[in-house]
Amino acid sequence: MQTSRKAIKPQPVFPAPLSLPLKLLPGFIHNKVLVTTLNRMFSKELEAGELAFLQDRIIHISIKDAGIEYRFTLNDNKLTAADKYCSPDLVLQGTVYNYLLLASRQEDTDTLFFSRRLHMQGDTELGLYVKNFLDGMDMDSHRVPAYLESVLQKSLPVYERLFGKKTP
Repeated sequence: MQTSRKAIKPQPVFPAPLSLPLKLLPGFIHNKVLVTTLNRMFSKELEAGELAFLQDRIIHISIKDAGIEYRFTLNDNKLTAADKYCSPDLVLQGTVYNYLLLASRQEDTDTLFFSRRLHMQGDTELGLYVKNFLDGMDMDSHRVPAYLESVLQKSLPVYERLFGKKTP
């Protein structure tokens, strides 16, 4: 009996030499940039209390191939960097490419998680809240993110060509 298999396309990997400058920056700088960006992007949602599920909960985002990590939490309706010594409630782990696919909405969260290209560990309920928030986000009401989504969509083929593995 022969079964058909869909060919699995190799995933682009962020080159280690390019990640070196990112690794040299202290973690607090990475976190500050992320929380500042997220606070601006989600200002309406923060004001409306839509991110209350993050209150005093620590999210740890790991970008494996770039070797960088982010930790943040919600305090007083504002996302803030979390102490790296505090245990996270939820860990999200993936590659630059898979986070780009998610951010550009080229792949949905279910596809990325079920295909094991993004990994989630920790509080399952919190993970579902995060996933549902991302899935339900209305990009039309976010001008900057919608613009970034467009830029990401156009840059993904370039990223794939530059960092994808060549198959014979």
